[in-house]
Amino acid sequence: MLFDRLHGLFSHDMGIDLGTANTVVYVRGQGIAYSEPSVVAVHKDTGKVLADGVGLEAKKMLGRCPPSIQAIRPMRDGVIADFQITEAMLSYFIRRVHGRHTLLPPRPRLVIAIPSGITEVEMRAVKSSAMRAGARKVFLIDEPRAAAMGAGLEIEASTGHMVCDIGGGTTEVAVISLADIACSESLRIAGDDLDQSIVEYMKRTYSLLVGEQTAEHIKISIGSACPLEEELEMEVGGRDLIAGLPRTTTVTSQEIREALSEPIQAMIGAVKRTLERTEPELSADLVHNGITLCGGGSLLRGLVKVVSEATGLKARVAEDPLNCVARGTGLFLENLDKWRGSIETSDDDE
Repeated sequence: MLFDRLHGLFSHDMGIDLGTANTVVYVRGQGIAYSEPSVVAVHKDTGKVLADGVGLEAKKMLGRCPPSIQAIRPMRDGVIADFQITEAMLSYFIRRVHGRHTLLPPRPRLVIAIPSGITEVEMRAVKSSAMRAGARKVFLIDEPRAAAMGAGLEIEASTGHMVCDIGGGTTEVAVISLADIACSESLRIAGDDLDQSIVEYMKRTYSLLVGEQTAEHIKISIGSACPLEEELEMEVGGRDLIAGLPRTTTVTSQEIREALSEPIQAMIGAVKRTLERTEPELSADLVHNGITLCGGGSLLRGLVKVVSEATGLKARVAEDPLNCVARGTGLFLENLDKWRGSIETSDDDE
């Protein structure tokens, strides 16, 4: 215990949104410190992480690596898909926060956000990866609660608030009251599925194979959930599936909206199912409080309007939606004595 406290003197406690698409790091007393893609580049033969092989630089390598290098996304559907690479990614962020000038190896306490539908096995994998990466203690918090706090909702009040967090791997929908989740659904359809729908549409309609980064660029540039006042178009490049040669074609926002319709309807279905299971008094609160959207998926054009029309409730996008979950982990971190009894921990209290 004394040794741990000594390590703590040279460590900065961290809150982490360990996302499928991006990892966002909050440092206690400082705020959001890093936001990087959840991608790690490794040498195929040795398995060693490349220098500058984590985050944005590694994402640039996706689909462009020679046979000797592999760019890996260690998180899938909001949970760990590659245990060893996740550990390397967490170690990277711990080292980056602390730098090289410490008397002892840093051993911070970590608060990590996890999907509400995670299994016990998946939960243990997160704890184990974090401990092996150098944490001295790990706290796990449900993503919807973290997102609600980071969005500035008064979750401790005896009134209902609904949050819909659309990340890369999961869509987390929850009604929160008295600082806990009253009703929730964790759907493993989110931003990555929007990208994949675009990939499949381009194959089916144009016999053109595009990469996941190109699909994401199309989604951000011209994607929408409802008709736009001025429809958009863009030129897209890829590989012709028939000739096997590079080719470009022009796609419109109407076409991409058609491609995205199925996963969007699945997300709206999760919101509706959660509302159907909500207690009447909390439902009455939601008439006034509405639905708060956060996560990268909430930035899709027209999504707020579609959610509002489908539910009859007012919907809004949270301020700084990409960082809501990480800010929520930070708020828990800043008030650990108050909240530690309500979140999962890696071991007994010190």
